[in-house]
This record gives sequence, C-alpha cells and structure tokens, in this order.
Amino acid sequence: MSIEASHIARAMAIGIGATLVMDAWNLFLRRTFGIPSLSYCLLGRWLRHMPGGTFRHASIAAAPPKPFECTLGWAAHYSIGVTFAVVFVLLASGEWLVRPTLLPALLYGIGTVVFPFFIMQPSFGLGIAASRTPKPAQARLKSLATHTVFGFGLYLSAACVSYVLRALA
Repeated sequence: MSIEASHIARAMAIGIGATLVMDAWNLFLRRTFGIPSLSYCLLGRWLRHMPGGTFRHASIAAAPPKPFECTLGWAAHYSIGVTFAVVFVLLASGEWLVRPTLLPALLYGIGTVVFPFFIMQPSFGLGIAASRTPKPAQARLKSLATHTVFGFGLYLSAACVSYVLRALA
C-alpha cells in the first residue's frame, strides 16, 4: 500500500475540512435545538491526565482541570480528524482523491464511531457506548449522527480539494 506525499497533503486538508463540517453540524445542533456537544476541553483534560498514569476516569468532568486542556483538546480533535482522513485515503485509493464518491466516505465516517463508543466514552466515565449517561440511546444517536456527518465532510472536502486542484492545473 503505497501513497504519494501529495496524497498525504490532500488527506490532511480533507481531514481538516471534514472536522470543520462536523463542528459546523455540532454548532447548528447547539444553536438550533440546544443539543450540547462534547467539550473538547474535556478531551484535553483526559489527555493531560495520561502522563500521570490516569487513562480512565469515574467522571472526566469531575477530574481536576489541567493547564492548557482546552488548547490541547481542540488540537487533538483536529489531529484525530486528520489521522482518520489519512487512514481513509490509505484504504480508499488515489483514484478516490481524484473522483471522490459519497458512499465509501460515509461508511468510513460511520465506522469511526467505534472510537468514542469503545475508547473515549468509557475512559471519560460514560460507559461503553454512553451506557452510563442519563439518556444512552440519545447519546449514541448523537455520536452516530456526528460521525456520519464527518463521513459526509470527508466526501465534501475531497470534492472541494479535487475541484481546486483541477482548476489550478
């Protein structure tokens, strides 16, 4: 499985774009329906507690705050989006970068929901697939919808990158 440096650069741009689309979706949900999203400060808090050997929390919200947790959380959020996009491009093909199609990106985005379900949520004290939240089904649906939107963002961002590169050629 070989990938060119230009494909990595495109994948990074696509990852940033897809993460922006996901953030726009979450902003829409919050402003229109009052549906809160994950605070990326808590993601940063989780990461900042790791060097001390704490990987799981009874409640990440109750864990002591750490300096720069918000900055780290947002940087990690975008880094994760870029990483997911690079892995997707490695799995898809260079041809997908030239002519992106929706279905593979959408299915991949949906597949990425395993990470919050089985890594982040349990580590934050929320249980596997948000089982310890007040409304687990609602939390699961929100995660699934958000990662589906990330998949759509992969496609949309790839289509935009492809268009721009064709226009510049």
